Amino acid sequence: MTAEVAPLSGSRCQAPRCMSRAGRADAKAGSSSGAMARGSARRARVPGSRVPGSRVGGRGAQGPRLGPETRVPARAEYRLPGAHPRAPGAWLPSGARTRPARLAGVGVAGEGAESPGPTGSCLVPEAGPSSAVAPARGAGPPDARRPLPAAWQHPFLNVFRHFRVEEWKRSAKQGDVAVVTDKTLKGAVYRIRGSVSAANYIQLPKNSTQSLGLTGRYLYVLFRPLPNKHFVIHLDVSTEDNQVIRVSFSNLFKEFKSTATRLQFPFVLEARTPQRDLVGLVPHGARWTFLQLDLQDILLVYLNRRYGHLKSVRLCASLLVRNLYTSDLCFEPAFSGAPWAKLPVTPMPREMAFPVPKGESWHDRYVHVRFPSDSLKVPSKPMEKSGSPPEAVLLGPGPHPLPCPVASSKPVRFSVSPVVQTPSPTASSQAPLAPRPFPEVSLSQERSEASNVDGPRFHSLEPWARVKASDVHTAAAGTHVLTHESTEVPVALEDAGSCKALWTPDGTAVVYPCHAVIVVLLVDTGEQRFFLGHTDKVCALALDGSGSLLASAQARTPSVIRLWDFQTGRCLCVFQSPVHVVCSLSFSDSGALLCGVGKDRHGRTMVVAWGTGQVGLGGEVVVLAKAHTDFDVQAFRVTFFDETRMASCGQGSVRLWRLRGGALRSCPVDLGEHHVLQFTDLAFKQARDGCPEPSAAMLFVCSRSGHILEIDCQCMVVRHARRLLPTQTLGGPHPQKQTFSTGPGIAISSLSLSPAMCAVGSADGYLRLWPLDFSSVLLEAEHEGPVSSVCVSPDGLRVLSATSSGHLGFLDTPSRVYHMLARSHTAPVLALATEQRRGQLATVSQDRTVRIWDLATLQQLYNFTSSEEAPCTVTFHPTRPIFFCGFSSGAVRSFSLEAAEVLVEHTCHQGAITGLTATPDGRLLFSSCSRGSLAQYNCADPQWHVLRVAADMVSPDAPASPSTLAVSRDGRLLAFVGPSRHTVTVMGSASLDELLRVDIGTLDLASGRLDSAMAVCFGPAALGHLLVSTSSNRVMVLDAASGRIIRELPGVHPEPCSSLMLSEDARFLLMAAGRAVKVWDYTTQANPGPQVYIGHSEPVQAVTFSPDQQQVLSAGDAIFLWDILATTESDQSFPGPSPACEAGLGTGQLEDAASRASELPRQQVPKPSQASPPRLGICARPPEGGDGTSDTKNSGAPRTTCPASHKAFTPARASRGPHSAKGTSLPPASSEWLRLKAVVGYSGNGRANMVWRPDTGFFAYTCGRLVVVEDLHSGAQQHWPGHPAEISTLALSHSAQVLASASGRSSTTDHCQIRVWDVSGGLCQHLISHHSTTVLALAFSPDDRLLVTLGDHDGCTLALWGTATYDLVSSTRLPEPVHGVAFNPWDAGELTCVGQGTVTFWLLQQRGADISLQVHREQIPETVGAGELTSLCYGAPPLLYCGTSSGQVCVWDTRAGRCFLSWEADDGGIGLLLCSSSRLVSGSSTGRLRLWAVGPVSELRCKGLGARSSSVFMERELVLDGAVVSASFDGSVDMGVVGTRAGTLWFISWAEGTSTRLISGHRSKVNEVVFGPGESHCATCGEDGSVRVWALASMELVIQFQVLNQSCLCLTWSPRCCGRPEQQRLAAGYGDGSLRIFSVSRTAMELKMHPHPVALTTVTFSTDGQTVLSGDKDGLVAVSHSRTGITFRVVSDHQGAAISTICVTRKECEDLGVEGTDLWLAASGDQRVSVWASDWLRNRCELVDWLSFPMPATTETQGHLPPSLAAFCPWDGALLMYVGPGVDKEVIIYDLSQKQVVEKIPLPFFAMSLSLSPGTRLLALGFAECMLRLVDCATGTAQDFAGHNNAVHLCRFTPSARLLFTAACNEILVWEVSGR
Repeated sequence: MTAEVAPLSGSRCQAPRCMSRAGRADAKAGSSSGAMARGSARRARVPGSRVPGSRVGGRGAQGPRLGPETRVPARAEYRLPGAHPRAPGAWLPSGARTRPARLAGVGVAGEGAESPGPTGSCLVPEAGPSSAVAPARGAGPPDARRPLPAAWQHPFLNVFRHFRVEEWKRSAKQGDVAVVTDKTLKGAVYRIRGSVSAANYIQLPKNSTQSLGLTGRYLYVLFRPLPNKHFVIHLDVSTEDNQVIRVSFSNLFKEFKSTATRLQFPFVLEARTPQRDLVGLVPHGARWTFLQLDLQDILLVYLNRRYGHLKSVRLCASLLVRNLYTSDLCFEPAFSGAPWAKLPVTPMPREMAFPVPKGESWHDRYVHVRFPSDSLKVPSKPMEKSGSPPEAVLLGPGPHPLPCPVASSKPVRFSVSPVVQTPSPTASSQAPLAPRPFPEVSLSQERSEASNVDGPRFHSLEPWARVKASDVHTAAAGTHVLTHESTEVPVALEDAGSCKALWTPDGTAVVYPCHAVIVVLLVDTGEQRFFLGHTDKVCALALDGSGSLLASAQARTPSVIRLWDFQTGRCLCVFQSPVHVVCSLSFSDSGALLCGVGKDRHGRTMVVAWGTGQVGLGGEVVVLAKAHTDFDVQAFRVTFFDETRMASCGQGSVRLWRLRGGALRSCPVDLGEHHVLQFTDLAFKQARDGCPEPSAAMLFVCSRSGHILEIDCQCMVVRHARRLLPTQTLGGPHPQKQTFSTGPGIAISSLSLSPAMCAVGSADGYLRLWPLDFSSVLLEAEHEGPVSSVCVSPDGLRVLSATSSGHLGFLDTPSRVYHMLARSHTAPVLALATEQRRGQLATVSQDRTVRIWDLATLQQLYNFTSSEEAPCTVTFHPTRPIFFCGFSSGAVRSFSLEAAEVLVEHTCHQGAITGLTATPDGRLLFSSCSRGSLAQYNCADPQWHVLRVAADMVSPDAPASPSTLAVSRDGRLLAFVGPSRHTVTVMGSASLDELLRVDIGTLDLASGRLDSAMAVCFGPAALGHLLVSTSSNRVMVLDAASGRIIRELPGVHPEPCSSLMLSEDARFLLMAAGRAVKVWDYTTQANPGPQVYIGHSEPVQAVTFSPDQQQVLSAGDAIFLWDILATTESDQSFPGPSPACEAGLGTGQLEDAASRASELPRQQVPKPSQASPPRLGICARPPEGGDGTSDTKNSGAPRTTCPASHKAFTPARASRGPHSAKGTSLPPASSEWLRLKAVVGYSGNGRANMVWRPDTGFFAYTCGRLVVVEDLHSGAQQHWPGHPAEISTLALSHSAQVLASASGRSSTTDHCQIRVWDVSGGLCQHLISHHSTTVLALAFSPDDRLLVTLGDHDGCTLALWGTATYDLVSSTRLPEPVHGVAFNPWDAGELTCVGQGTVTFWLLQQRGADISLQVHREQIPETVGAGELTSLCYGAPPLLYCGTSSGQVCVWDTRAGRCFLSWEADDGGIGLLLCSSSRLVSGSSTGRLRLWAVGPVSELRCKGLGARSSSVFMERELVLDGAVVSASFDGSVDMGVVGTRAGTLWFISWAEGTSTRLISGHRSKVNEVVFGPGESHCATCGEDGSVRVWALASMELVIQFQVLNQSCLCLTWSPRCCGRPEQQRLAAGYGDGSLRIFSVSRTAMELKMHPHPVALTTVTFSTDGQTVLSGDKDGLVAVSHSRTGITFRVVSDHQGAAISTICVTRKECEDLGVEGTDLWLAASGDQRVSVWASDWLRNRCELVDWLSFPMPATTETQGHLPPSLAAFCPWDGALLMYVGPGVDKEVIIYDLSQKQVVEKIPLPFFAMSLSLSPGTRLLALGFAECMLRLVDCATGTAQDFAGHNNAVHLCRFTPSARLLFTAACNEILVWEVSGR
């Protein structure tokens, strides 16, 4: 686009036209530099591609023009702040993100925890220092001090309500304890009185063996001492190492006392009276006290210990107590409610607040005690040596310290002496206060503070490096940056995050950020140097006037700022900014002042001024002033003529700032009619003869509407106003004169001034140079994208420009030539490939481009762009100038580099291409897709025809990495991750015959999950090595021919390795993990560390060696070229094996943890412990009956590409259908042996898969493939089966008579199934199908005449069905993924879809029987700042609320089709919205459920873009245990049911502020189900570390025992003969080798033992209950006493194979030839069973029999090896039954007396679980094919049952054989066995 200038006089002055096209010559032209591509690129076009060139020209016939100049009379008036409206979306939330919700003791259970409720959760006991049981499971630690609290304790916990003190079931009272009414608080309180404090108390919990398990840092005690009495408060606090400390406060104590396990603090009360003898007793008139105890700091200061949790509380006479609270937030009691939310304090929740009459002060009525006080400087971690408290704790002049809490009528934070002041008319006495270490900060003004108050300060150790291409052996880990970061960096300030590229003061170099690296590029030589140290993206840069100081800010909260010595590259200082997200930095000319602008933690705009004058001399950075502003700030500059003056501009405001007296103040410029403009940048005018006086200073400001305002800084008025307008075409009418407010202007994003000209960058892609009077354009240069920033060099001869398309260059004004400095991708790079002969590099990116680079010159050669689909992976042809590229649509295309065109295209894949590789000779090409198919192509043929396509070969669950597919160096072998992510398959590349299958699915003890493969690569052919990286951070080196483990490299990185490669000479191993790149010496076994390259700010996607093997290329957020340092053989190597270390963290491991935290190379690698390598299951030949190929039809369930929405449905991998094999037997409905009685669990991975109608009481949800309809009053369930795959979503008609359910596609159908159910009868009325991919959403029209169904992000299909006959009415293919659909409740003919970047409004027009769809699409406004909408709901007409993936809620006017309001509602994606007329409920991926008051939104609609979001405020907040995926509320949104991804359904009451658990199950796999002797209860254990006890009749949770960070793998219940019923016990085995005994009656842990060094696999009691037998994964069986925990025998006969089963029975058969009371067996994974007779009281154990069963090589079932299971026959003690991997699929019955197999029962599949009924001679078997079989052993008949959605890995009969429990993953189904 061009433009023209219209001066005031109307004449047209033209400059001589001079046009040149930079970089359009030969692609090899231009000097070499470190930036990717000097010069322009050669163009290659594919459909939809466009590569425009660059153009530099002078003033021509179609030059730019400016609109008429508007002169504003000079006025010295000021405008009050807030006079101009703020831009839509730029609202400032009223502390909604950080202030605590005003809830009454929300009882929400956190991860792995159970909230005590009506079911009676257990209080977990303390079992000494070794106990690891806790009632809540917190997240990982945010720092080194303590772990995060459980989610259900956040933001605060009402202790009395939570533990129901009024019922006295879980708490105890003794003596005179009563409930009375207090007049001051106007409510009920507890009165504890009595002469002896120890005999009158309230205690929580009831028993000393139990624990509260409260992890909140602060304990708040709301109490009032009784006059003339004493009181005592005892706290039992547990440290991180489980040491219990008694902390006591009392006015009985005379002095402070401290021991290793006890702290006593005197609570001294001093009255304002001369009677000193009353000191100690509570004076008359004592007021209610708000006691705030920092438990963390108390332990750190006085005992040097780490705080773990609060174990118990005892409140002793004499006092009144209202309540106890715990929280991690530090509340201010004097501030409560929403009016104080914007203050820099945390206001008190209303529930905790004391009432204050109107007009009175809080401190006049109550006392606030905070202990320890703020003056005690608490270290962040315990000191190395314990001893007396630090000096800051010592008080007063006395020799003995008196650390006590502070009690005062005014807020006292710095005193340590405990003084309670009581009013007295005669005298007053007060202890002197301790000196205040920090300046006091008021609420209205923040004074100067040192930088160490705001954040950490330390010096950097990383040197910068100046590297040339030839400095391979001398450079210190040199780096070449092959890309330049786009200047459009998303930050909190909208459109203000442009990190401008800067000129150095001498004009010879350019400074710009490349993600976490700062690059200094010499423009004449192309030489680069780097500033390394940031660990995240650099979002702001500033350089002082002399070029000595460089400041850089790091993105993401909290923002870190670094100051560098620019000449040496040394980091001088690092400090944390009080601004959470910095968007702009500006230095003063001398470098003594640095100003920064950004958002604070409340979302308010903050300006900070730092003093940096002493940094270069070794001093510190000092905060000079801070200020908040309600005005938008997009640009901020310090003036060059006065360091105390600044200017800012933003939406509707230009403000002048001044730093004076330690305060920042600002005043607005009178903009007049320009106050509605959105200003983007500013610059000060410079005089030609030096700096002018401030009185003559002029400020230029530009806007998005094309205006350029010239402002007089002295008078603060606009002197001139000009506008950049587009010109009309040649021959058109003469352009009419327009005012500043009419006509579309050209958006100006940046401007820069020199003494002679003004450079302007605009959104039309032009850089224009104007004289300062803007009479005519001097030069213009056209770019390939919008210009985002410009900067004029100090000499005014060069103009630097950057574009949003990732280009950086400068215009040389004397020669009028534009020089390209750098090109880059504008989105993360997904994959790369190198070509050896021509030295080229190919990269693909999420910006939908494929780029070819010359590695010698680092220039871009080609740019291929596709607008329809995204490229995913790329590889070169080894011998021809061709490269291959795979796309997200499943297409694979070949491109010619000579003709720059597409040669051949193949579309044999149905999913996105995940792998692409060619053999070294170029004859074969292989590709894999996200749906598991593998394709082979013949590249020798010009059309490279498809040779073979095999389905379900590559694992669809494998990570999206190019390294999941690899070809050997000789081209004979092909390796990939598949068919499951736990296996790696090796095939012949030519025949695709399977040669080897390696199972790496061993149990990872750290995560409790099976290990999975992440990446594969081959070594040189001579070595024959195959390298596999796993999810447990290991790299295994296998023999590619046999699968034998040659070497195992554990702990190579704290994160899994996503990409790895071995150099051609096998010297170096290259790997990428997280944001680091590592190079190891592969040849030696010594133990130094690797070369570590750190510079990426995002995870590295791919790595490779350069063609000469001397450099390393890494791609992710940018492309980096690293130099490999030459080393000797002894310098670098992998860690070798080392002796085992059982004593915790050693020195090396501590260094490893430290280096991991800082992301810097460590000095040495920690030595891993010696461990035996895992046993790998190897299949030496293809599976039976298979040749490794199949047809192209995918038999598995489709894989969905998950969007940003956390609610994306992710179905489990579909297994073979339950009736797809011969031999299955479906029983008639009338003669079924089993009837489904109950389902335990809820499918948390669905979306909108729960419905509740409060008026009818109908309540339904999904669990796997079942629709469960439950009566909330009685708990009775109905089950509606029929779906062949997991159900994804539900919808209930408005009449509540019809329910629709949809599921994914199964292996037997081509389309997804939608079932329509009659609610009253529970029958399926209609079965419809249309979508080929998973249905994500269903919705009925308001009149129930239509049903809309929405396909997932692979199908993108929208279908309409008529509900009369459920025929398909209309169907359309959507152009982009859509995440939600809803009908307009006021108009049945309108529905709306939301998705990526757009809102689509559909209008249904019916003509007769036909319905047509008219579509209207609206783009998301830029002000919203989010490109993806994830949820929607309609509000009051005509409002539509939409949630975004970034946590914002935007409001649309459906009549006008525009968005007029938005606000930030959460930190995570908004996946759910529900609205009534004035209230809105939002649910996010963070688990937060928030209630918003949106009543005023309807009135804001009339204001349009000027609407402010401050009228929307949050009423309530609840934090649940996972991402919110479904919800149903009543009409007033007062109560509802909410489902979370954790598999929990909650009942929500906003009126009470509570959440009650309705449906809950295990979060992960259920490992065992056991039953109590009386069958009144059952117990389950799971990989989430929990043991849960259920009431068998109602299946309600009764007790839960939780162990943190461990998986509970096995469980057993003590037998009936073991003592009395009240002595029933549970024995549970865990992944760390520990065994815990729990008492069911006392809900406590009795014993913890450690009989195994590795994970337990099975455990059982002996028949008398006095002995516990346990087996582990190494094949050892330990025999231990259940009372003492002593292990007195270890059976090692099965060593080497995991014990899968231990079964114990009473010895009844006497002809076995051995003596004993018990008969027990052990089965192991190597298909061996041993039978033993034992008498443990006599310590006798003899072998009865030993059975071995053969195992063929092809026995994998769904990627897992079937287990070996054995059990004694309950109806015949001489028989045992065995199932396992064998030659045939069968059950083997073995007679111990005859020593032979007496019967075999054939099976359709290999069994995964086994259970025998004691009385009915029934045998239950579970299969991986989601099927359950019941066999009548008496008649030999069988029946099969479906219903599970996964492999049935567990089945257990109850002792009475009336019920059968089956489990598949975390689903539990309870079957009723019919009488037979």
